[in-house]
Amino acid sequence: MNLLKPIWLVEDSADDIELTLAALESIHLANYVVVMHDGSEVIDRLKADGIESLPAVILLDIKMPKVSGIEVLRALKSDLHLKDLPVVMLTSSRQGPDLAECYALGVNAYVVKPVESTAFIEAVTTVGKFWAVVNERPGAIRIGEVTNAHLAER
Repeated sequence: MNLLKPIWLVEDSADDIELTLAALESIHLANYVVVMHDGSEVIDRLKADGIESLPAVILLDIKMPKVSGIEVLRALKSDLHLKDLPVVMLTSSRQGPDLAECYALGVNAYVVKPVESTAFIEAVTTVGKFWAVVNERPGAIRIGEVTNAHLAER
């Protein structure tokens, strides 16, 4: 069994996906990256796969069609079994209300995407190294604690 958890990248911009993947590849992380284009994909995947597929970290954009990043964050952090899952908002939003709401909901970090590509890559490599390599998570999320039935209730 592969003990390395994936990194989930939830982003609707093709350019930002490309830059983020390039940044993570540049630091040779062993974690694979799962790309989702909307918050609804996160919810659907959790319902389908349950605890088996939880990532090391979710890099989550705010402004997306269908289900926003804030809605996904709210769902994750309000769930007793998923609240310890690290979520990093990786967004272009510098709006004070977005920042305040994300922290009120329990986001682990809020990173504003730099406009310049070199700065963007540097920011993402720093985030990737920390959450995939350096960070230690509590043992609260273990296989078997959450069932697909529990997630289906949502």
